[in-house]
Amino acid sequence: MRDAAEAARAAIDRLLRHRLMRNRSAEVSAESALRGARASAALEGVDVPLADIRAGSVEDPVVQGALRASVALGSLVETWSRAPGQVLARLHVLAAADLVDSAELGRPRPHAGPRLSGLFTLVTATSTVPAVLVAGLVHGELAALAPFGTADGVVARAAGRLTGIDRGLDPKAVSVPEMGFAELGREAYAAALAGYASGEPDGVAGWLVHCCRATEHGAVEGLAIAEAIVRG
Repeated sequence: MRDAAEAARAAIDRLLRHRLMRNRSAEVSAESALRGARASAALEGVDVPLADIRAGSVEDPVVQGALRASVALGSLVETWSRAPGQVLARLHVLAAADLVDSAELGRPRPHAGPRLSGLFTLVTATSTVPAVLVAGLVHGELAALAPFGTADGVVARAAGRLTGIDRGLDPKAVSVPEMGFAELGREAYAAALAGYASGEPDGVAGWLVHCCRATEHGAVEGLAIAEAIVRG
């Protein structure tokens, strides 16, 4: 697991050293948010062409929810480590706005209470654990717990990415970890998540290694975005 975490960190560092990051990182981040939303929706089974999303012609509620959540991450970074419950509620409102009645938005189900409390402790505490692993734990816990009952996958991936931004893994939000998970495949994602949900040490470790590999892929996607912008 240590090797996988170090490889993920090295991949992100290569991306952050790209010359475009000195004064045009916002362009990469905006494109990363778009591609990340598309990939997150694809992991939910709604796979649509990026060009259609870019053109604004996709009305699917899962895609639109993923887009809203992805775009909002920058405004939620400062609050995440102080009030994670507030941020999760906001992410659910954004992700599920067109999927459930408004009265259900941002309201975790009763069964989620105890485990959410533990998750909030993880998010708010300082730690020497590599940020990519903390992000994987946040992602895995939310996806396995499914606290809201709708759009939990989109919320989990957004929260995982937010953790990576907040903890300095990708402070400029220029990688695309969601694309990494999508490239590794929905079946592999589901299997790794099932391993995490089992609570078995090997299953949890397998999930975290999967997250590290997805992070590496996401960094490569970020580099591709940066190079495309350079080429114009």
